[in-house]
Amino acid sequence: MLKQLTIAIALAAAPGLVLAQGNSMHGMGDSGLPAICTANAAAHGDMTMGSQAMGGDAAHVDLMDGMDKMNADMMAGGTAADIDVAFVCSMIPHHRGAIDMAKAELAHGDDPWAKELATAVIAAQEKEIADMLAWLEKQGE
Repeated sequence: MLKQLTIAIALAAAPGLVLAQGNSMHGMGDSGLPAICTANAAAHGDMTMGSQAMGGDAAHVDLMDGMDKMNADMMAGGTAADIDVAFVCSMIPHHRGAIDMAKAELAHGDDPWAKELATAVIAAQEKEIADMLAWLEKQGE
């Protein structure tokens, strides 16, 4: 089962890898993000350590806080035996992470457009989490 999950994750990541490679020719780095998004990444060291690696101001710590937990919870959810259930179980912490990031924007951000986006993200993600939890409840019947 673990081998099947590993293969499924690798296959799911493959289109993103191709996209990221294609984006590097259009002003985007290997991450698939515009250069403005990653310009300071090297200064913050190992980004896999979440807020501990940031070591920065409260706004950035709030933005990154919980990332390691989100990633661990997504991986744990992906171990469900049924692939549909695994997908949904992985998406719940992913959405919760988006909500946490949006709350950090609302607490610390200045740009009206970004704050409006954060508000919309929270509303959409909360609805989708409720929908996913309801769907999972039906799967147990």
